[in-house]
Amino acid sequence: MSRIGNKAIQIPAGVTVNVAEGNHVTVKGPKGELSFQFNSELEISVDATEIVVKRPNDTKEIKTIHGTTRALLHNMVVGVSEGFKKQLEINGVGYRAQLQGNTLVVSAGYSHTVEMPVPEGLKVELPKNTVIIISGIDKQKVGQFAAEIREIRKPEPYKGKGIKYDYEVIRRKEGKTAKK
Repeated sequence: MSRIGNKAIQIPAGVTVNVAEGNHVTVKGPKGELSFQFNSELEISVDATEIVVKRPNDTKEIKTIHGTTRALLHNMVVGVSEGFKKQLEINGVGYRAQLQGNTLVVSAGYSHTVEMPVPEGLKVELPKNTVIIISGIDKQKVGQFAAEIREIRKPEPYKGKGIKYDYEVIRRKEGKTAKK
């Protein structure tokens, strides 16, 4: 029994869900529109207030995608109604970020700056030059772009320098001690 897959997804007001032939699902809401092609063996039923994902049999392949399909559908509904947001913090002397048009320019202790074009459908805000906020309706795109920015300079445990998520806690290590 899939605990996640059997849960019904509540559809908020202002969101419409259409299931076309072959389980091509389109979700429209106040923030935008998302569509995805799900496995055609699963049964996705939509009524006025909720979406239910059912599996026809208990083969291993179907069981593995049942919960995943429900989670992806839930993320689509939440994305078009509320949206997703990730916040990154930059720590280090001289480390900063700035927006130049549709390009994020990060200075993170290298001899050069790192330029990253902002993917389509995402919005990047810089309230301070050491805080980056990424928002959008597609959870996968938001998370992927945040991970790519963090990859520029991962936080190191000795001085805590680098780019980290706002909720991330860096375990600090003690440096070398001198012998007497």
